[in-house]
Amino acid sequence: MTASPALLHSSVRDGCAVLILDNPPVNGLGLALRSALAAAIDAANADPAIHAILLTGANGLFSGGADIREFNTPKMLAEPNLHSLIQVVEQSAKPVVAAISGTCMGGGLELSLACHYRVATPDAEVGLPEVKIGLLPGAGGTQRLPRAVGLEVALNMIVSGNAVAAKLLAKTRLFDRVAEGDVVDIAIALINEQRVSGAVPKLLREERVRHPEAEAFLGFVRTSVKSMSGPFPAPLKCVEAVAASLKLPFEQGLANEKQLFTELMFGPESRALRHFFFGERAAAKIPDVPEDTPLRPVSRIGIIGAGTMGGGIAMNFLNAGLPVTLLEMKQEALDRGIATIRKNYESALKKGKLSAEKLAQRMALLTPSLSYDALADADLIIEAVFEDIGVKQQVFEKLDAIAKPSAILASNTSTLDLNAIAAFTQRPQDVVGLHFFSPANVMKLLEVVRGSATAKDVLATVMKLAKKIKKIAVVSGVCDGFIGNRMVEQYGRQALYLVEEGASPQQVDRALEKFGMAMGLFRMSDLAGNDIGWAIRKRRYVEQPDMRYPRIADKLCELGRFGQKTGKGWYRYEAGAREAIVDPEVDALITAHRAELGITPRAISDEEIVSRCILALVNEGARILDEGIAARASDIDMVYITGYGFPVHKGGPMLYADGLGLYSVLRTLRSYAAHSHGDRSFWQPAALIERLVANGQSFNG
Repeated sequence: MTASPALLHSSVRDGCAVLILDNPPVNGLGLALRSALAAAIDAANADPAIHAILLTGANGLFSGGADIREFNTPKMLAEPNLHSLIQVVEQSAKPVVAAISGTCMGGGLELSLACHYRVATPDAEVGLPEVKIGLLPGAGGTQRLPRAVGLEVALNMIVSGNAVAAKLLAKTRLFDRVAEGDVVDIAIALINEQRVSGAVPKLLREERVRHPEAEAFLGFVRTSVKSMSGPFPAPLKCVEAVAASLKLPFEQGLANEKQLFTELMFGPESRALRHFFFGERAAAKIPDVPEDTPLRPVSRIGIIGAGTMGGGIAMNFLNAGLPVTLLEMKQEALDRGIATIRKNYESALKKGKLSAEKLAQRMALLTPSLSYDALADADLIIEAVFEDIGVKQQVFEKLDAIAKPSAILASNTSTLDLNAIAAFTQRPQDVVGLHFFSPANVMKLLEVVRGSATAKDVLATVMKLAKKIKKIAVVSGVCDGFIGNRMVEQYGRQALYLVEEGASPQQVDRALEKFGMAMGLFRMSDLAGNDIGWAIRKRRYVEQPDMRYPRIADKLCELGRFGQKTGKGWYRYEAGAREAIVDPEVDALITAHRAELGITPRAISDEEIVSRCILALVNEGARILDEGIAARASDIDMVYITGYGFPVHKGGPMLYADGLGLYSVLRTLRSYAAHSHGDRSFWQPAALIERLVANGQSFNG
C-alpha cells in the first residue's frame, strides 16, 4: 500500500491495515488527505493479507473535520469530497473501524459514522459543531447520528453544536466499545472478537430511528428552538433535517439534508458567521510579524489605575493565573478598587460561576501598592489612567525610569496618539497600545495599537497574551480613535444630525436596535458617560476646527447630564435601575436647539436612520482600511462585532456593505453628500469604495 507520508501513515498489525491521519493541527480532512485515504482503503481491500481496516489519528486526536484552510476554495468540494470518501468507507468489502481518541468533530465524526465499527477512549470528545457557523452537518450527520444515539440526543448535539464525552455515549449504538488504553489495541481486539464470532457488521444507515412520541417531541423542540435561535435559521433547519431521519428512507433523508445545507450555505446569516469564524483567525496574524517571532517572557503584570477600567483589566490576568500589582496614588482609591474586584468575584461565586477556592486563589495573586517601585519587576505594565496626554506623560516618564529593560509598557488609551506617548520614554520600541473595552473583564475585544517604533517581538508577545486572557485581539495603526472609536465618532455624529433634523433619541435607538445593534447610540452614550465624548469633542474643537459637530450633545453635558452615573443623560434613570426613561426635559432641549438653528423638524424613517448611521461606519472604515490603519476589512468587522455590539448575523459593517453591493453603497453616499444637512464633506465616498466599484470588487472579495 502507498500513501502520502506527510498526511497518512499506513502499517499492518495482526492482518489489519492501520491508517493514521496526520494533517496538523487537527487532522483536517483536506483534499490531499481525502485522496490518500480513499486510495489506501482501496489498496487494503485489494490486498488478500488484510482482513480489516483501522482509521485513527495522529497527535492524540482523530479529526477536527474539514480543513479550514480549504474553506471557500475549489479544494473544499473537489473529488474525492467528503461524501465520496464516506461512500468509499461504507462500500468497503472489509470492515472499517474508527479508533477515536481526543477530538472527533464535524466531518471527522461524520466519517466515523460511516464506519462499520467505532471504538473510543472515555475522554474522547465527539460533536457536530456546524450550527455555530450557521450550517448543519452536510455529510450525513443529521441522518446517521440519530440512528446511533437516538432522536433526542442527536437533536441536542446537532442543535447546540456542543461536544460530548464518549463515556457519556458508551451505551449507545455510536460506539461498539469505550475503554481505557491504546485505542488501536482496543480496535484490533474488537475486530479479532468479531472474526471469531462470525458477526456480520451492520452499517448505521441500515438502522431505524424510533421515538415513542415523536411528533409531540418534535413540536416541543421546534417551539423551543424557534424562541432561542433569534435571527439565525440554522438551528431550526437542523431540527428539520434530523426529523427527516425519522420519517424518510435514508437516501431521501440525505437528499433533504443536502438541500437544507445548500440553503444555509448561501444564506446571509451563515455567510456572516463564517466570516466571523475566519475573521477571528485572520486578526491574529500580522503580515510582517512571522509566527515564529521569539516572545518576551510575561509572568508578572503591573497595572496603573484601580478604577473601573484598571480593576477590570486586572481581573483578566488574575483569571489567567498571572500575578498582578495594582498601583494607585491614594489609599482610598486603591481600597475602593480592590473592593470592587472582590465584589465582582463574590457576585460570580453567588451565581455558581466561581468556586470559593478559585476566588481565594485569584485574590491572592493581587498585590496592591502606592509606589511605582513595586512595578520594577513587572514584565508588562499597563496604564489605565485619565484620558489626558499630560497625565499619560507623567506616567510614562516614571515608567521609563523604573521599569526593567525587557518590560513592555502599554497604554489603555482609547483615542490619544500612541507615538506621542511612546516618545515620553527612551524605549519607544517597548511601547504598545492595549485598548480594553468596558467592562474590561467581560468585553472580548482588545485593540492592539502598533506604534511606529513598536518592536515585532512586543506585538507577537501581546497577541499571544491576548489569547491567554481570552480576548479577540485586533491590530490597529496609530490615528485619532484607532479603528473603533474613530468610526463610532462618525456614527454618533450622524445620530446627532438626525436628532437635529427631526428624529428623537429614542427613535434612533429603536431603529438601530431593531437593525440588530446591541444598544442604540444614545443609550450606549448614557452607559459609557456623555462626559467622555464631550472631552473628546472639546479636544477636537482645538485640533480639528474644521470638523462640524451638532452642539446639542454639548448642551446636554453643560446641564450635567452625563448618563446613568448621574441619573440623567439622553434619558432619565431611577436610582439603582438601568431602564432608560424618556425625559421631557431632553425633548424641550432638542426643540429649543432646533429653533435656535432655524430647523423645522421633518419626519425621518427608521430606514434612513439605519442607512445613515451604518454607512457612516462603512465610509470611515473604508478610509481606515485605505490608510493601512487596519490590515483587512474583516479586522474592522471583528472590532465592531466584539466591541460595539454590531449584530454578528450581519457580519460587521464592511461585510454588511458587501451584501448591500458597493455600487449601491456608492450611489447612496453620493446622494447624502448632495443633500446632507450636516457635514457634506464626510459623505464624499472614500476613495477605496470608488476603486472597488470601478474594479467590480468588494471589501471581502
